Amino acid sequence: QLACCCGTAACSLCCKCCPKIKQSTSTRFMYALYFILVTIICCVMMSTTVANEMKTHIPFYKQMCKGIQAGEMCEKLVGYSAVYKVCFGMACFFFLFFLFTIKINSSKSCRAYIHNGFWLIKLILLAAMCSGAFFIPDQDTFLNAWRYVGATGGFLFIAIQLILLVEFAHKWNKNWTAGANHKQMWNGLLALVTLILYSIAVAALVLMALFYTRSEGCTYNKVLIGVNGGLCLFVSLVAISPCVQNRQPHSGLLQSGVISCYVMYLTFSALSSKPPETILDENNRNITICVPEFSQGLHRDENLVTGLGTTILFGCILYSCLTSTTRASSEALRGIYATPETEVARCCFCCVPDGDADSEEHTEKRGGQAVIYDEKKGTVYSYAYFHFVFFLASLYVMMTVTHWFHYESAQIEKFFTGTWSIFWIKMVSCWVCVCLYLWTLIAPLCCPTREFSV
Repeated sequence: QLACCCGTAACSLCCKCCPKIKQSTSTRFMYALYFILVTIICCVMMSTTVANEMKTHIPFYKQMCKGIQAGEMCEKLVGYSAVYKVCFGMACFFFLFFLFTIKINSSKSCRAYIHNGFWLIKLILLAAMCSGAFFIPDQDTFLNAWRYVGATGGFLFIAIQLILLVEFAHKWNKNWTAGANHKQMWNGLLALVTLILYSIAVAALVLMALFYTRSEGCTYNKVLIGVNGGLCLFVSLVAISPCVQNRQPHSGLLQSGVISCYVMYLTFSALSSKPPETILDENNRNITICVPEFSQGLHRDENLVTGLGTTILFGCILYSCLTSTTRASSEALRGIYATPETEVARCCFCCVPDGDADSEEHTEKRGGQAVIYDEKKGTVYSYAYFHFVFFLASLYVMMTVTHWFHYESAQIEKFFTGTWSIFWIKMVSCWVCVCLYLWTLIAPLCCPTREFSV
């Protein structure tokens, strides 16, 4: 009876309560779970609050730290260097599987079975890689070299996110435009959503001008708000210009509205991440300028704000990883798009199932849960590309948690403290996004002999 309650029977009974799940979805979920686990460990390593609580509440703390050769107060297991080593192990794990799964076209191959199973062995392998990084000789040289690798991978992950955002905007407009050929309702929806997007962008621009600038000073804020607002107006005019419309009839204001809203969001995020500017008032006291007065009250409970903000940030990272690894997104990164004739207009146009329509027929029970084997006829996503995106995400997490180039003073409690490196990374990302979208508009004009489809 004890074995029945604590063994596989209990697990099977628990899994019976879970809904149906596709094999491809369950595999990606497990890898995402590993990613989340290591990310949480990295956040804990960067927390001085957790380190102090462990020293206070764990008995024999000093003896334990000496026993595992982590220093008298486990100083080797905290700080940016520990995060670099753990993320090195996670990045190596995903890069190893990237190499292992290259050119897998069938889910019935031996390598596909390894990709879709052996989860306990993979967890042990991941733990071994993360732990083994602490025994790398010549730690200083390793950290200096790995820092540049991390920055390169982090920027590449940001670039993939921006490319997919531009692809999302074009896909949205193309899908609803295809529906407008049959029903006028889609034209009304296009106009309504476009109006809402531009209203949000204009409102954001006005609010930032009110709260992040003042009559004297705030030169950086004034210039950047003006430049980014001008860029949004410029790409909107280019999108509806006759020369672009002749080559790309599907180009319109919907895409420009999406890009404008994202540019305004990045501008707001960058201004919030900028180090505060201070001046002396009439009483010779330092006062902070160029930030909203009410924002200081929002940060009274720093632990709550940091915890909530960190959760949202890494939730977005995880969402980007999973959505960018579908076959449609990976093909979009290579410039392959669906033809307008195959588009079926739908409100939730981005929720197209990866699997075949008859995948429901191949349903089996594994561990009590119904599993839909949607990869009977072939893989529904690129295994190698999936692992490569998570490899880049590991580097992006490493750089983000350690405040990019301000790693020596980084703490998770000061995750949202303004730094110039984070400020410029967000501003450059904003401009790169505009350039990518602008290129999709003018590329057919610059290369008239090539065929472009967005």
